[in-house]
Amino acid sequence: MSYSVEIKDLDLAFGSVKVLQELNLNIHEGEFLVLLGSSGCGKSTLLNCIAGLLEVTDGQIYIKDKNVTWAEPSERGIGMVFQSYALYPQMTVRGNLSFGLKNAKLPKDEIEKRVARAAEILQIEQLLDRKPGALSGGQRQRVAIGRALVRDVDVFLFDEPLSNLDAKLRVDLRVELKRLHHQLKNTIVYVTHDQVEAMTLADRIAVMKGGKIMQLGTPNEIYHQPRNLYVADFIGSPSMNFLEGTLDGTNFKVDDMVMPMSGYAFAAPQTAGRPAVIGIRPEHVVTGELVSKAPLQYDVTVDLVEPMGSDTLVYAKLGRHLFRVRMDGKARVDEGDILQIGIDPSHASLFDKKTEDRL
Repeated sequence: MSYSVEIKDLDLAFGSVKVLQELNLNIHEGEFLVLLGSSGCGKSTLLNCIAGLLEVTDGQIYIKDKNVTWAEPSERGIGMVFQSYALYPQMTVRGNLSFGLKNAKLPKDEIEKRVARAAEILQIEQLLDRKPGALSGGQRQRVAIGRALVRDVDVFLFDEPLSNLDAKLRVDLRVELKRLHHQLKNTIVYVTHDQVEAMTLADRIAVMKGGKIMQLGTPNEIYHQPRNLYVADFIGSPSMNFLEGTLDGTNFKVDDMVMPMSGYAFAAPQTAGRPAVIGIRPEHVVTGELVSKAPLQYDVTVDLVEPMGSDTLVYAKLGRHLFRVRMDGKARVDEGDILQIGIDPSHASLFDKKTEDRL
């Protein structure tokens, strides 16, 4: 099978510090792949390796079946958009968009055609004669994207392009980016630490930690079937509720509670007395009339209430454990209330306490 980008056994070290370790990743033609992780996990470093801005220690990188491991950035057929806009302040928008094309000595009419096409796609035609200082943050980022767009390449690399924008503008531009990808159908490799960006934009997500990929999958796979405890904890806002206990056959025991897990899809038969951790998302906990239909039912004591408009986040005590419940925004609940909750084991996730892998 032909891939747009192939990364094989990639290592990168700065002295004795290993930043990327035996990393393998295949990116399909026209795919929107997001590299997701916390600061220092290696996601931007990996992007810079693909771009040719960092020299790898070992391994190989292929773009469109061509080995580019030692190729210059200009020879890799990629367009890159950085976190900082990196626009030339003395040039107009038109000048910024055409600068790289002029250096490549493209014909004048071809340059004008590409600039006009990028401006139309990004809806910045009316800004072409302005300078960056007269633009808003969102407009500057559109110009930065346009500068990559005019190169007419197959692979675009985005390094946290929305992180400098305010919350509303990030949402607006996120929608534009998704629309742009549907329109152009180019391969995009996108770096972010924002899981909402990752979940809404990606065809697949690579969750990274310590220079390694913890899980590679679709947003639904990452959310509903996290491969390990790290991914389960990282994805979701707020994160999963975790309870440590013992797995005995199909029963999960925590303190004096026994949770029958007959509805859970185990990967393999389980041994008795296995230390384990159960993860339950706050949004998978039901309240009110739905409790009677849930396989597991418990009473919890409300400790704290956070109204969030469309939702209400409730912090409660399940036994001695803090437990988060996401309720409807119209729910009436106060601190000290006894709240009945319901849990469906088929929506839970179980992990081996020692290996932290999914069971």
